[in-house]
Amino acid sequence: MTQQKERWLQIEISLPAELSEAVTNFLMENGAQGVFQEETPEPQGGGFAEDASPETLKSYLPDDVRVENRLTSLQNYLDELGRLFPELPRPSWRTDWIAESNWGEEWKKYFKPLRVTKNIIIKPTWERYSPGGHDILIEIDPGMAFGTGQHPSTRMCLQAMEDLILQDREARNRRVLDVGTGTGILGIAAAKLGAGKVVCVDIDKQAVAIAAENARMNGVEDRVDVLYQDAATLAETFDLIAANLTARMLIKLRPRLIDLLSRGGFLILSGIIEQNREDIEHHFLAEPFVAHRTIIEKEWRCYVLRNEGYR
Repeated sequence: MTQQKERWLQIEISLPAELSEAVTNFLMENGAQGVFQEETPEPQGGGFAEDASPETLKSYLPDDVRVENRLTSLQNYLDELGRLFPELPRPSWRTDWIAESNWGEEWKKYFKPLRVTKNIIIKPTWERYSPGGHDILIEIDPGMAFGTGQHPSTRMCLQAMEDLILQDREARNRRVLDVGTGTGILGIAAAKLGAGKVVCVDIDKQAVAIAAENARMNGVEDRVDVLYQDAATLAETFDLIAANLTARMLIKLRPRLIDLLSRGGFLILSGIIEQNREDIEHHFLAEPFVAHRTIIEKEWRCYVLRNEGYR
């Protein structure tokens, strides 16, 4: 018997640019496996606001028992945005079912070689790119996992990681943890930047398989362990932890992140939109953490914290 292919619900949302970041964050918090901004042509009108082209977001939801509730939540959220911003055009959206076999082709439309930091270039396996002398090239095949380096939350994480590791003379002795690794992009970057040992964890079996293959493809499998494991169950400590998750998940994990981070170590928190800033700062800008750096891109924030221990 032929196994039935897994289905995914593609959601395509046309909306004003001002609402793009908020809706992207909502989709990610609501279970979307990837959110992409589709390129739109330059407006052809006379330069007035009404001539501007709307942005198009595409995201993908798994076909499970929660999909109808997620769609209802999306409509309610868009209605609420309409009430909050009555001067903006109302977002519109449509859906379409796609089979697992089509997933990779959908990703390829939006994934091109991209310089994400001063040194790091993310390149899909199907594209060509000639790196310069100091470039650190990371090849990624996203498959069914989330994380291509194109989203601000990932870019900021990579920027923070690059700065910390390249300035650390003892980097080869450092242990790095990537929580919710997805495609493995952060863990691979840590290894290529010079970290001695990297552990990537995820509770998605497909993501773990994809991340492990990407680590092998980038030649860092000897320093990168990819585990199908909840970060809360780890027993060792790390010198640097990168957690690019939703605000809700970060707050839930806070006690374990404290236990897992060695004293003097750094914690990179990303995936935080402006509207969640106060909650994150309330929980994390307190002992044992002290703020080291904050990176801001559009509506997104990334916090770099240092574990100073309890007084």
